[in-house]
Amino acid sequence: MAFLDEVTITAKAGKGGNGVVRWRREKFIARGGPSGGDGGRGGDVFIRAIKSLRVLDIYKSKQHFEAPNGADGEGAKKKGAQGENLYLELPVGTRVIIKETGQVIELTKERQEFKILKGGMGGLGNENFKSSTNQAPEKATPGKEGEFGTLDIRVTLIADVGLIGFPNAGKSSLLNALTNAQARIGDYAFTTLEPNLGDFYGHIIADIPGLIEGASEGKGLGHKFLKHIEKTRILMHLISFEQPEKMEKAYTQIRTELEKFNPSLLMKKEIIVLTKTDVADAELVEKTLTKFKKKHTDVYTLTLFDDELVTKFKEMLSQTLREE
Repeated sequence: MAFLDEVTITAKAGKGGNGVVRWRREKFIARGGPSGGDGGRGGDVFIRAIKSLRVLDIYKSKQHFEAPNGADGEGAKKKGAQGENLYLELPVGTRVIIKETGQVIELTKERQEFKILKGGMGGLGNENFKSSTNQAPEKATPGKEGEFGTLDIRVTLIADVGLIGFPNAGKSSLLNALTNAQARIGDYAFTTLEPNLGDFYGHIIADIPGLIEGASEGKGLGHKFLKHIEKTRILMHLISFEQPEKMEKAYTQIRTELEKFNPSLLMKKEIIVLTKTDVADAELVEKTLTKFKKKHTDVYTLTLFDDELVTKFKEMLSQTLREE
C-alpha cells in the first residue's frame, strides 16, 4: 500500500453559543425577571496518535475540519450544550507544526492526545446583567470564535523495518511474503515509487524504493527515497545473488549513499539478507555468506521458493523486533 507521509490541513475549534435574552414566566405577571442562559463552549480540537498504516489517506480528499459549535443558551437560566470535541487521528511517529504559533508536537506513543485548539467561550445570557439599577436587562452577548490553526503534518517514523537495496533486490517480494502487502513487482528499475507498507505481527515493514548510485546527490529519485529511510528503525539490506560478483560492491555503494545523505543512518541496526539463493549453487552461497559474516553480525541467506527457510527467517525477524 502506498504511503502518504506529508500533508497540510486546517482546523477550527467550535464557536461558543450565544447568550440569550429570556424572562421568567410568573403567574399574574406579564414579564418576570431575566432568566436567559449562557451559550455553551465550542468544541476543542485534539490530535490523537493511533497505530495505522493508512490514516493520513483521510486527509487526501478533505483538508479542513471544524469542531461543532456550542449551543445557544435557553430560558430558565439553562446553559447551552457544549460542542463535541474533534479528534484528528494521526500515525504514531508524526510531527505536527502549528504554523500560526510555531508549536511543535511529537506523537511518539499510541493513544497520545494533545489539545491544539480551544473552543470559543459561550456568550452571557441576560440573567448575568441584572443589577440594582437594571432589573430587566435586555443585554446578552454572542459566543466567541474558536481558535484556528494550519497544521503541517509530517510522519517522522513510518516503519519498524525498512527494506533497502538496489532495484530488483527482491524487496517487494519479501514484503509480500512477510506481510501479504500485495506490493507491485516488476523487472524494471523503479518498480516502487513510494514506500509500500505491511503489517508483520503488529510491526510495520516498509519496502523503500530502490536506490541507485548517486542517489545522495539527487540522481533518480534519490532524496525522495533516502528521506524514507530516515523514518525506519531497523534497516534490512537486501543483496541479490543474480550478480554474485558484484554483491560486495552493491552493499558498499548503498552504504556510501546512506552516509553521504545522513551519516547517522549508518548507526541504525542493520540486517543483511543475501536474496535469490535459488539462482546460485550451494557452494557459492556458503562462500558468500562466510565472507559477509566476517564483517557483519546479522547476515542471512534467503530464497522465497523455500518455505522452511522463509518460516525460519520470520522467526528470526520476530525475535529481533521483540529484542529491539
